[in-house]
Amino acid sequence: MSSSSYENWSREELIAHIKGLEGRTNAAGERDKTDTGNPLSASPAPQTSQFDFASHPRRKIALKFCYSGWEYNGLAYQLKPTPLPTVEGVIFDALTRAKLIDPAAGYDGCGWEKCGRTDRGVSAAGQVISLWAGIPSAAAEYKLDYVAILNRILPHTIRILAWSPVSTTFSARFACKCRHYKYFFSSEHLDIPKMRDAASRLLGLHDFRNLCKLDTAKQITVFDRKILRADIDPVDPSTSTNSSSMYVLNLVGTAFLYHQVRHIMAILLLVGRGLEQPSVVTSLLNTQEGAEQSRPGESLAVVDSKPEYQMADALPLMLWDCIYSDEDVDWRIDGHEPDSDQSNSSTEDGRGIYHLLHSIQSRSAVYLALNQHFLDAASLFFPKPWATTKEGIMGIRYGGRVMIEAPLGAGTSRKLQHYVPLLKRKRLDPVDVANERWRNGKGFRRDQRKMVATIEDDSVIG
Repeated sequence: MSSSSYENWSREELIAHIKGLEGRTNAAGERDKTDTGNPLSASPAPQTSQFDFASHPRRKIALKFCYSGWEYNGLAYQLKPTPLPTVEGVIFDALTRAKLIDPAAGYDGCGWEKCGRTDRGVSAAGQVISLWAGIPSAAAEYKLDYVAILNRILPHTIRILAWSPVSTTFSARFACKCRHYKYFFSSEHLDIPKMRDAASRLLGLHDFRNLCKLDTAKQITVFDRKILRADIDPVDPSTSTNSSSMYVLNLVGTAFLYHQVRHIMAILLLVGRGLEQPSVVTSLLNTQEGAEQSRPGESLAVVDSKPEYQMADALPLMLWDCIYSDEDVDWRIDGHEPDSDQSNSSTEDGRGIYHLLHSIQSRSAVYLALNQHFLDAASLFFPKPWATTKEGIMGIRYGGRVMIEAPLGAGTSRKLQHYVPLLKRKRLDPVDVANERWRNGKGFRRDQRKMVATIEDDSVIG
């Protein structure tokens, strides 16, 4: 692994690397002490052969994996240094260390594609990438155990769950039928029935320009996306009657816009706290006259540009699954056919993955119990801060007054003296105005320079 990828190394890998360097330094010092000055007495330097990727065949595969988003600077590899490693960067390094891809060829050289991008702090339980992987000559009949090979290299915060052989035309992004996101939240001080009413309005094909973050660099003009499922369910049905049970938004769609799920969840939390009515979702989807139909007894506004509001926290969001046709993927946990006599050869590895994740979950449960006891200890000396505001909404005593609390998920919130309804807030520029401003600004010129540099580099290589 090159030094340029040190930022993607885990703590354990860095410590092992430093110890290795120290060992080689000490060994060199000992050789210097015993050197007789006779060059014939010195041992010849070991010869290292460069691995020739071009001399080995390749095949296209898909990898399904999970990762803890709070440990990484998002999924996508970044050209500039990042405070935390990226998930793609760590997996890419693991594949190069396993001699499965050529590091010199980069991501484009192996046809790397991801199903869905997740941003910093967002986790995944069923993310998928597709790529062309090399087949070392030692792999008899191409039977490589990708799950075991990569998990031996990867940190515990990233686990390969399965792999599949795929066709040469398979794309992890475009072959995906739908994506399933989950957003976890506590029901404390939230009206779950109202949140379910609001979520139900998302179903079907709608214009979600007011429920996403506009990325002007992509110059998107079509914001229609189809939602197949929008349910709010208890995480543990046996505790759903508790006032502070954990719930989850199950959101399934064919495709999603930038930060769409977190924007949707922000609105649902406002509805749950009683700061907005469920009908606000219909209005936000009504980007032009007649785009949406109002329900009986409700007024419907036209919202052609996005009101200013803060999206929900990243921590509770998870890409739960990327769903493909059975004809496109055949998920496996080892290098053999599913019905092969040797198909259980990786049973121990499978149990190892489950045991590791179970251990992590058990340790997290201990943290949960400890934090609950910290709260119980504090309750002996301090009263609960919640109180009803003059508007009749659940608020919080803060700085000697009762403030409105706008929840943002994961225990975060905004404390407000006054709440301005979404439809009365300042609006951002319409999409066409924002896109044109980018085209006429520095962003467009910077991208043009990058494009020219890339074309020149390719011509030199060619």
